[in-house]
Amino acid sequence: MAPPSADQPLQQRLIALASSLQFAWFSGHVVLLLTSLRYLFSYITLNYYSRWAQFSYRTAFVAAAVTYGIVVFKAFRAKQKSGKGMGSPMQMATDENVQYLVMALVWLFTRQTPLALLPFAVYSIFHVLTYTRGMLLPTIQPPPPTPAGQKPKSSALSDSIGGFVKNYYDASMSLVAGLEIALWFRILGAAVLMQKTSWIKLIIYTVFLRARISQSTFVQGMLHQLGARGDTLAQRQDVPPAVRSGWESFKGVAKQAHDSTDINRYVQGQQTAAPKKAQ
Repeated sequence: MAPPSADQPLQQRLIALASSLQFAWFSGHVVLLLTSLRYLFSYITLNYYSRWAQFSYRTAFVAAAVTYGIVVFKAFRAKQKSGKGMGSPMQMATDENVQYLVMALVWLFTRQTPLALLPFAVYSIFHVLTYTRGMLLPTIQPPPPTPAGQKPKSSALSDSIGGFVKNYYDASMSLVAGLEIALWFRILGAAVLMQKTSWIKLIIYTVFLRARISQSTFVQGMLHQLGARGDTLAQRQDVPPAVRSGWESFKGVAKQAHDSTDINRYVQGQQTAAPKKAQ
């Protein structure tokens, strides 16, 4: 979607922008960021079960569900217009927007897990910045006409936002990958302590994280880093042989679990098994 025409008055441009579904998506990310900051304040002051904290936490995940729901809806509508369906449930499960929508609903309706907010908040920062640079700023202050063959001029604020996104995107996505892996161990600990709904969350989140491992190079890179650090520690001279052997066994079990739960095999298998039309 392009910004509204610069020939229109500012009020009409803002109305046209605000009436779009994409603006609702942008607003959802803004709400998610604001409520995450409010919840962070409550968490720092140890008031994470106060009314404001609970309201902020739940509202943040309502906003997350809305934003990812909008993306899934737009993808569904686009496929309908092109005459294509959404595919089988297994194929839909490979869509990362569907995955994050499901997880947003899980966090919304289960016990508070503060760490779960952080990956959504980091994503929202970049979504808000990208929308502001690409849509909001050109709507408020359209760039001057550009002579043919020249690159359109952008404002200093737009250039600053673009530079920030370019410089910090990869590092932030690696941070998200680390948070998502750490979150699995957080849920595992809760399950060991038999906290309410923790085993259900562990099963669902394990499926989610397995999908992220297949689809995200950042998650793959973070796992490789963790594996390399584990190998380095296991090879130290002061490490008991039992610990070294346990680490090797853990890696073997993890690899076997990884290979046996590759969802792409099942999706490709369904596509291969689809009946062909008679010639």
